[in-house]
Amino acid sequence: MLQSKVFIPTLKETPNDAEIISHQLLLRAGYVRQVTSGVYTYLPLGHRVIQKIEKIIREEHEKYDVVELMMPILLPADLWKRSGRYDTYGPELFRLNDRHERDSILGPTHEETFTEILKGEVKSYKRLPLHLYQIQTKFRDEKRPRFGLLRTREFIMKDAYSFDVDQAGLDASYQMYDEMYAEIFDRMGLNYRGIIGDGGAMGGSDSKEYMAVAETGEDTIVYSDESDYAANLEMAAAYFDKKENDEELKALELVETPDVKTMEDLSSFLDVSLDQTLKSLLFIADEKPVLVVVRGDHDVNEVKLTNYLSADSLELASDIETEEYTGSTPGSVGPVQLKSDVRIVADRHVELMKNVVVGANQEGHHYINANLNRDMPAMEFEDLRLVQEGERSPDGKGRLKFAKGIEIGHIFKLGTRYSESLGLEVIDNTGKSNPVVMGSYGIGVSRVMAAIAEQYADESGLVWPKEITPYHVHLIPVSMKDETQQALAQEIYTLLEDAGFEVLVDDRDERAGVKFADSDLIGLPVRIIVGKKAGEGIIEFINRQTKEKIEIPTSEILENVKKLLEV
Repeated sequence: MLQSKVFIPTLKETPNDAEIISHQLLLRAGYVRQVTSGVYTYLPLGHRVIQKIEKIIREEHEKYDVVELMMPILLPADLWKRSGRYDTYGPELFRLNDRHERDSILGPTHEETFTEILKGEVKSYKRLPLHLYQIQTKFRDEKRPRFGLLRTREFIMKDAYSFDVDQAGLDASYQMYDEMYAEIFDRMGLNYRGIIGDGGAMGGSDSKEYMAVAETGEDTIVYSDESDYAANLEMAAAYFDKKENDEELKALELVETPDVKTMEDLSSFLDVSLDQTLKSLLFIADEKPVLVVVRGDHDVNEVKLTNYLSADSLELASDIETEEYTGSTPGSVGPVQLKSDVRIVADRHVELMKNVVVGANQEGHHYINANLNRDMPAMEFEDLRLVQEGERSPDGKGRLKFAKGIEIGHIFKLGTRYSESLGLEVIDNTGKSNPVVMGSYGIGVSRVMAAIAEQYADESGLVWPKEITPYHVHLIPVSMKDETQQALAQEIYTLLEDAGFEVLVDDRDERAGVKFADSDLIGLPVRIIVGKKAGEGIIEFINRQTKEKIEIPTSEILENVKKLLEV
């Protein structure tokens, strides 16, 4: 392909609003352009990368008999109302009306649609298991689109769905996709981890996320330095040693704590360690008050709390709501003498504590030496906190470490949530009708592109792995006015194309420095420069990743390209 015929608008300077390396370089190298906030055009080079990613996905799905189809983007809101997600999904859901005032949405995911389609066609267990997928544009109205392709309002996603007769079938399907995803991400050359994840708005039980390791990632990966334990920070646990506390109980005492606003202020004012205080936060879960209690040096994990309460919505109570339910301000809230209509849940570490400092539900006052059962009402205990780096791994092996990551894939065991609400049932071998057991399996195609750019970029530009690169070879004749260089470039082009390699020829009438700088930005694995030694049949062969340069005769080009690309 002649570069003069391809639309590749490179930029010398980095746009001011591009915060991370993938966003900066995909813009500078002419792969993408922003149309509006969170919405991008994939220019020719970017589109070719997306196609390479999709090709790998399709080939691996084909191996496992997962069949591709295409669902609509515009969906009737009725399906989501019947599943219950229309009201609970949140403001990220694009809602719209047609000329007849019928409610519709732009699909962020397609569990309901797949379920509805199968409901009219699959009646017997003999048709199951069934695996279907699509690669399609999705929409989520992000409050703050940022980081280029990592957080957008319109994005490309692969979503697959499994349909099984029973839980054992779902377990097998889930394991199959886990193995498939490892093969997909390995082929793409990604450095990634499979970790315990949260189902969030998807629902269901077991969930696994696939994280590309990157310092610019918005997610935190928690992993053991001595075992294979790994989880998203939102789901991570630490080792819990429920040992008895034989400390003697002391008398409860009310003390003044003026101008104390934070747990650190309280610890300093009373000269007690943070781990001997209790932090109490009032939340509103599905319009009902819930007081959450954790140790003073711990933080509430709202994902764990939401899952424990099985809540569709969870928000920290406002000052007005806090006063209504506790009679106090947020800084002085506690479980002692709390109104009986407030549910109290506590992190499991609280159960081990004695003689603690806790809010008195009187502004500017706390209790010291408060104790469970004697001074505080009955509580529910559960793991409700965020883990901290350096804690012991929950399997008892090693310590927890933190790393940043980009979520590139996610698999879920949905169970019967959607099949029950939408009526997808099959007749089993005994003649009984049962809801189909479902799973959902996603890959963020456009996110994968950004994640690869993050992991492979260097100070000069992008560096694409061979499976993903838009072209294999960047062929650069230094002077388009030199007939010898042009003739040799054409000979090399024909040689490589006939061997099955994709070649981009820089036929532009530009200075050599411009061509080389653009080539660095574009990041194709192999660069071949046809220059002053063209008459001798000698070219410069460059490995873009290592920047190693060698001069070789034309007769050795094919051998070196095959070696570098491991063909």
